[in-house]
Amino acid sequence: MNATVRGLAVTPVKGLRLCTVDRLTIGPAGAAGDRRFYVVDARGRMVNGKTVGELSAVVASVEDDALSLTFPDGRVVSGTVDGGVPIRARFYSLMREDRVVSGPWAQALSEHAGQPLRLVEATGGRSAIDRGRQGGVSIISRASLVRLATEADVSDVDVRRFRMTVEIDGVPAHAEDAWVGRRARIGSALVRLRGHVGRCLITSRDPDTGVIDLPTLDILAGYRGNTDTSEPLPFGIYGEVLEPGAVAVGDPVVLAD
Repeated sequence: MNATVRGLAVTPVKGLRLCTVDRLTIGPAGAAGDRRFYVVDARGRMVNGKTVGELSAVVASVEDDALSLTFPDGRVVSGTVDGGVPIRARFYSLMREDRVVSGPWAQALSEHAGQPLRLVEATGGRSAIDRGRQGGVSIISRASLVRLATEADVSDVDVRRFRMTVEIDGVPAHAEDAWVGRRARIGSALVRLRGHVGRCLITSRDPDTGVIDLPTLDILAGYRGNTDTSEPLPFGIYGEVLEPGAVAVGDPVVLAD
């Protein structure tokens, strides 16, 4: 197997637009700075692009503790992340003790989405990744994306729809399915692959606008619905970081056992 890293992507705020990077550092809580924040509604429930598609149109960036949000109209809302109040937030089916961030971002996000929203910072050395430390990194292959595009009868499917950390090249379509339970060296990081990523409505949305424009779930059900995997409608895999390390585009991906 001659697999290599083709692309890397992160976002400081869960649910906001995914941005590509050339290199990153992966640790137990995921890629450094990735999903440091998340968004909750008026009832303290985490929301993302699945239910609030407008979030995908907002770009977040962080430099030290300065957080900037860039909105589709070009408006930039910036400030220093400093202070806040504790919150008991519902994160999927779990309750988390984190911190509501004080600053201008909540009002700007609320106006953009047309509903009350608050910005929350993950605490306790955690991030806002979906599966906790078992899901510190996620992987999808270029060949799998090509196969999906063929099934969808479109020229290409943007990898950012699937919000994965690492895109790899050099393996057949869905070869990554068989890696679950194995370890892989990605750059200098060592990862234990824990499971398959089951898909939801967010993948049907354009990754820049949040508009639903591709029936990904129907397509996956059509040719992946009977696949024997750990989650339904699988597309890609996730894993736990056993040894932190640096990962860059072009780095090798090697199965360790």
